[in-house]
Amino acid sequence: MTLAPAAVFEVRDPRSGEVVAAHPETSAAEVAAAVAQARTAAAWWGDLGWDERRARLRSWSAVLARRQGDLAAAVQRENGKTVDDALLEIALAQHHLGWAAANARRVLGARRVPSGLLAANQQSWLEYQPLGVVGVIGPWNYPVFTPMGSIAYALAAGNAVVFKPSEYTPGAALVLGATLAEAVPDAPAPLLSVVTGLGETGAALCRSGVDKLAFTGSARTGRKVMAACAENLTPVLMECGGKDALIVDDGADVAAAAEAALWGGMTNAGQTCIGIERVYATDAVYEPFVAALAERARAVRPATPAGYGPITMPAQLGIIGRHIDDALARGARAVVGGRGAVHGPWVDPTVLVDVPDDAAAMREETFGPTITVTRVRDGDEAVRRANDSGYGLGGSVFAATRRRGMALARRLRGGMTSVNSVMSFTAVPALPFGGVGESGFGRIHGDDGLREFARAKAVTVQRFALPVPVMSFRRSPGAVASLARAAALLARR
Repeated sequence: MTLAPAAVFEVRDPRSGEVVAAHPETSAAEVAAAVAQARTAAAWWGDLGWDERRARLRSWSAVLARRQGDLAAAVQRENGKTVDDALLEIALAQHHLGWAAANARRVLGARRVPSGLLAANQQSWLEYQPLGVVGVIGPWNYPVFTPMGSIAYALAAGNAVVFKPSEYTPGAALVLGATLAEAVPDAPAPLLSVVTGLGETGAALCRSGVDKLAFTGSARTGRKVMAACAENLTPVLMECGGKDALIVDDGADVAAAAEAALWGGMTNAGQTCIGIERVYATDAVYEPFVAALAERARAVRPATPAGYGPITMPAQLGIIGRHIDDALARGARAVVGGRGAVHGPWVDPTVLVDVPDDAAAMREETFGPTITVTRVRDGDEAVRRANDSGYGLGGSVFAATRRRGMALARRLRGGMTSVNSVMSFTAVPALPFGGVGESGFGRIHGDDGLREFARAKAVTVQRFALPVPVMSFRRSPGAVASLARAAALLARR
């Protein structure tokens, strides 16, 4: 019997359009087999204990350090970003891997907790046990750093992982899987299985019975993922993009704010979920800020090592062009770029001012190297308008003092805010990362990120019997009344 060849899909270099590789479309049966294998790996991995897992994860980090060049080349080939940008995200991923491995026991290990007066005869313990097998569906814009926010923390918590990368960047995922296998050769089955494919493969992973599914992508796709996972009551972690804002308050360092806004909006060609897409500058700083931003933006060029790469997804080019054209048609002005900024896979830096609040460039995620700048009366108005969005992921504030910056930052709706910098929270492994609203829910990174991939387990151990038992059919008639009186006394304290 001759078997039909497996379907394959091609991956193209977005800079040239040339095919760089072909990968199999993993079937639902193959996904199920990968999950079954991962269960074998998870049982072995979970039994190793904290120290053994930490040692092996540190070995993985060492292998990644040796293979940085290979991994960066794979990222650049598939995503198109500059080598520097690829190396930066790899370095951040390694940083988080080391932190997760070093802190897993502290966060998740067994510890005693107070029992309280009503349970004074009990010794109470809390620990966080591995879920088992975690499914991860990753994005193409940061194909190493973003999925590692789930993979590294899930592994540190004692789970095995089945990873479905974006169809645009499967090569980088395969390098991750190969390096972990090299670092942990004694595993009975892959700790990190990579299943390549299109949407059908992702849907199969959602329905495969994994113990949790971590997704990064658009809110539209996220809803489909949640619906598929709901069939098996599979819990999900959703990171679904943003429309992040930067506030430039009275007295802020205008030059520093302009430099930060440019990087936040243009790095990786603007293809960053926490990228700065909107700026709200107060009357006092608006004119000098726009001038400083425009001057810097004119000096940045796509398709150069010092600039940024192409738009990875061809379909995104139409969205970026539509947002620019719609804003200009509604009366906005382009102080840099504008019509004609989109050419081939490249998009020139574009800075738009006087954009109406209901324009697509203000309401929808653009995911390109464009920034809108809006004049506001003061910081209070800036916060109100920045929060007028269905998204709520990250953000930034530039202010004259740390106290003022913190006050504004706390009022921004979202999971993370940087004061007098942009996106700096990504470099702090101890801080959780995630959003609200259309930006999703759940957290990666930090203590919260470790707990996302574990289940709380509570245990009580009786130290001695109570003289007046209440949880017994042999209790005295007045036992519960005495307990109720004691609880009332405690409540009045």
